[in-house]
Amino acid sequence: MRLLLWGTGLAAAGVLSLVLVIAVALAVAYPNLPDVSALSDYRPKLPMRVYSADGVVIGEFGEERRSLTPVKDIPQVMKDAVLAIEDARFFSHGGVDYLGIIRAGLANVGKAKSQGASTITMQVARNVYLSTEKSYTRKLYEILLTFKLEHLLSKDQILEIYMNQIFLGNRAYGFAAASETYFGKPLKDVTIAEAAMLAGLPKAPSAYNPIANPKRARIRQQYIIERMQENGFITPAQAAAAKAEELNIKTGPDAGRVHAEYIAESVRQLVFNQYGEQTYTRGLNVYTTLRAADQSMAYKALRKGIMDFERRQIYRGPEKFVDLPAKPQDAEEAIDDALADNPDNGDIMSAVVLEATPKRITAMRQNSESVEITGEGLKPAQSGLSDKAAPNIKIRRGAVIRVVKTPKGVWEITQLPEVEGAFVALDPRDGAIRALVGGFDFEKNKFNHVTQAWRQPGSSFKPFVYSAALEKGFTPATVINDAPLFFDAGVTGGQPWEPKNYDGTFEGPMSLRTALKKSKNMISIRILQAVGASYGQEWITNFGFEAEKHPAYLTMALGAGSVTPMQMATAYSVFANGGYRINPYLITKITDQKGKVLVDAKAPVLEESARAIDARNAFVMSSLLQEVTRSGTAAKAQATLKRPDLYGKTGTTNDSIDTWFVGFQPTLTAAVWMGYDTPKKLGDRETGGGLSLPIWIDFMNYALRGVPVSEPPVPSGIVNVGGEWYYEEYARGAGVSSVGMQDAAAKATPPPAANAAVPSTPGTPGTPITVLPPADEKKRILDLFKN
Repeated sequence: MRLLLWGTGLAAAGVLSLVLVIAVALAVAYPNLPDVSALSDYRPKLPMRVYSADGVVIGEFGEERRSLTPVKDIPQVMKDAVLAIEDARFFSHGGVDYLGIIRAGLANVGKAKSQGASTITMQVARNVYLSTEKSYTRKLYEILLTFKLEHLLSKDQILEIYMNQIFLGNRAYGFAAASETYFGKPLKDVTIAEAAMLAGLPKAPSAYNPIANPKRARIRQQYIIERMQENGFITPAQAAAAKAEELNIKTGPDAGRVHAEYIAESVRQLVFNQYGEQTYTRGLNVYTTLRAADQSMAYKALRKGIMDFERRQIYRGPEKFVDLPAKPQDAEEAIDDALADNPDNGDIMSAVVLEATPKRITAMRQNSESVEITGEGLKPAQSGLSDKAAPNIKIRRGAVIRVVKTPKGVWEITQLPEVEGAFVALDPRDGAIRALVGGFDFEKNKFNHVTQAWRQPGSSFKPFVYSAALEKGFTPATVINDAPLFFDAGVTGGQPWEPKNYDGTFEGPMSLRTALKKSKNMISIRILQAVGASYGQEWITNFGFEAEKHPAYLTMALGAGSVTPMQMATAYSVFANGGYRINPYLITKITDQKGKVLVDAKAPVLEESARAIDARNAFVMSSLLQEVTRSGTAAKAQATLKRPDLYGKTGTTNDSIDTWFVGFQPTLTAAVWMGYDTPKKLGDRETGGGLSLPIWIDFMNYALRGVPVSEPPVPSGIVNVGGEWYYEEYARGAGVSSVGMQDAAAKATPPPAANAAVPSTPGTPGTPITVLPPADEKKRILDLFKN
């Protein structure tokens, strides 16, 4: 009895001592616990999301990919899946599973590092406030925080925090983001099978990642479905159906993605300038003028145009060579590593050659997919299959190549292009940017060629010289001689200059309308001679060009200055909208995570204060540009699109270094450029009409579907005489007969082949031309161009 009493006393003393120790520990630890009151208004780090005008996500910036979802909006099937595997008694216990704590303690004593008994509340405490260290001290703090959370928050609040805070791999935080990341769908639409797959991620996001480890992820998913059935969340029939369901895992970034990386980056820069580092954590939603469907079409059209050009280029050889072991399993691992280092680029896919002959290539893609290339599919790389091919060109076993699937469904060998391109489309009525592609591939080259590439515009710049001429008394029927010109060093101040037309021929006298549609260089130069280079330089600033980028020399007539594709689209919009200057804009609205509007940019309205050129000038120039797309260098536009309301101009610089097409329909202006980043020749026969125009046509063919034909109204002060448009003050002089005028001009003396003086022009550069009496108009024009 005495021993029993002693034993009982010692036990009681031990228990008391333990209680005292715990009490002291609690007294010391509790005041040091973090303040959890902020969780009652849970505000995690939320990324900035960028949206198109029609609500499609086109970009996301932030450390954590997360979409804050209130617990009421989380589907019940997702909650059930999480509770089944993580904490089935969540709504009945007080935050701590005591049996689980004992198991965790024993596991730590045994040096096993498992904390599998943690409840959802304990995981919230750990994920929000504590480190991942596994120790008794950290466990004590975790328990104390759990009690604090359970006292402060409701069960639904705790569950909401957990389901939005937990890391689930691939930069996804929370189940809403994970649903988009792995399945490409909103959380509200997940099935039982998908919910079970997502619920398996919290334990080990990398080990159970359905993209990286599909087999392991599948095993855990099946187990969770069983747990859901055991806990009564689903029926046996539902469980069987869920287990058999085939999941469509979003394996790559291209699945359903709108490629608007250059636009998204531009938005990021603009917003960061306003909000700083909060840009990445505040949960801002930025809405743009972009139309998702138009953007996708622009991306496809530009890439198609560049790849069509690439097919005509010399094969430059495989991207790299890898040694393939003889053992199949080892060879597959080497192939997987090589393909990981050389990932697919959209529809231009990577593959490793297993066998190559002049008539057939057998290669392997990801997931052991076999590719066989024969016949026409070998043509782009025929030089690499030759026995005489250089070692770095030769296609052989272990070569990493690029392949595409043609519209006919057959494989074709190709290569990533070196050439670059740019595309931008905007609404000329207000400047809203509808589509923008700054290059072939953002990951390869983040340089935005639409806004950052200063290139020579070539003949696409001629309309602005013609526009200046209209203000100096020229008309579309004015006749100028297409004859040789030569400027010696005394005139140029440098090297002698003997400009030529693109085809090297001269066709004699012709009207301005014919000259522009045929893109005659000699006539553009003579026009600028007549109006004065200084006046021309001043005039182009009305369209938004910078005078210093276009020196006041006659070479300006051939587009020897520097422009960006965005500038060209903006400038052509002045013709499209009747003469108004517009400023391209991208952002329409910015809201915070709760929908509060922070910025609301209204679409600008065209007012007379924004007028850049006379409405008559814009109308006549549009008529001239329409002729280009009807019967000139861009005749393919109207012929293909089967509509007359198309206007534009091709452009090709010296040695075909840059090619352009800029054009519009009254509701949409678009500019296309192609060239190398380090300027070099594209090819002897490459032109704006051959390279850039098809891209423009492909885009407009889609963008103008359902858009009614719309041609500009005739402004006051414009009359039509003999089928040609004139300013009213010049109409009576022109009314003699446009044919007679051409005949008279044809008899005029052609321009000299040497450095003759430029004839003086009525009026001085920068001022309106003197309007002569009608009877003298014909004589004035003939005198002006006699030399």
